[in-house]
Parts: sequence; C-alpha cells; structure tokens
Amino acid sequence: MIFRRTRSRKAGSRFARGSALIEVTMALAVLTVLGLLLFKSSINALYPRQWTLEQTLSDAYLTHEKAFAQRIPFSDLTGPNSPWPAQPQSSTLADVEIGRIPGGTPIYANVIRTRIPDTNNLAVDGGVGTAVTNPSAMEVWKVQSILSYNIGSRTYVKSRTVVRSQ
Repeated sequence: MIFRRTRSRKAGSRFARGSALIEVTMALAVLTVLGLLLFKSSINALYPRQWTLEQTLSDAYLTHEKAFAQRIPFSDLTGPNSPWPAQPQSSTLADVEIGRIPGGTPIYANVIRTRIPDTNNLAVDGGVGTAVTNPSAMEVWKVQSILSYNIGSRTYVKSRTVVRSQ
C-alpha cells in the first residue's frame, strides 16, 4: 500500500497566497513612514545646533575684532589711515568669511568699523572739551566694530565696543 500525500484545501486558503504580498507591502509602508518621521526629528534636532554654531562663529570673529582694537597703537588708531575712521565716517569690510560650518560651507558677514570721540576730548580731538574741563588733554575714543550677517532670511547684528584713552 502506497500512501500519497495530497494537499488538502482548507476553507479560505484561496487568499493565503496573495496575503503575504499585502502584509509585506503594509509593513514596508509603515517602516517608510516611521523612517521619514525619524529623519524629520533628527533634522529638527540639528537645526538649533547649526544656529548655535553660527552664533559661536560670529562671537569668535568679534573677539578677534576686539583684540585688534585693543592692541593697535594709539597713533595708528587716531591716524589718517586708521582702520576705524572717526564718526560720522565708517569703513565697511564686505563679505568677510567669519568661519565654516561642518561640510565646508563658509559663513560671510559685513564688518562696519568706526570710532566715536568722547565729548570731553579737546576740539582738536573731536570733542567739545576745554582746557578747564580736560586740563591733561586726555584723548578718549570708543572704538566700535559692528558685525552683520544672515541666517536664512533673518539678518543678525552684533557689536563690540572698546574704550581707548591716552
């Protein structure tokens, strides 16, 4: 006696062959949506970090400007070829690279420099002081650097002021 195995058809098994394809398609769709949600949340987490990095770059550049204003000899600061002309004049350095963000993308800014005389300076030094109000002929200047840069559609402005005297 030879026994043969025969397949028996159960009720409802006609749809068993196509249901695996549907299940795989649904699982793939769910995983795709989950992947997109995770990708969006990672981008949202990285965007504030990039803003913080750009703020750090601008602060570092202004620290360099402040150090330059503090170390320049007073005669060069008040001379005719000064990097900080006397107000109302100013000098503008356009498209200065203040740093690079990860990926090598440069960040550019504009730097405006000016120096403001103290009101007690003598008239020769840009003030309205007299020999009575300023008997030692003290010369005091506010040296100001203004940094202007864009992040997205917004423009940010920062400044640093150094008081120099002689």
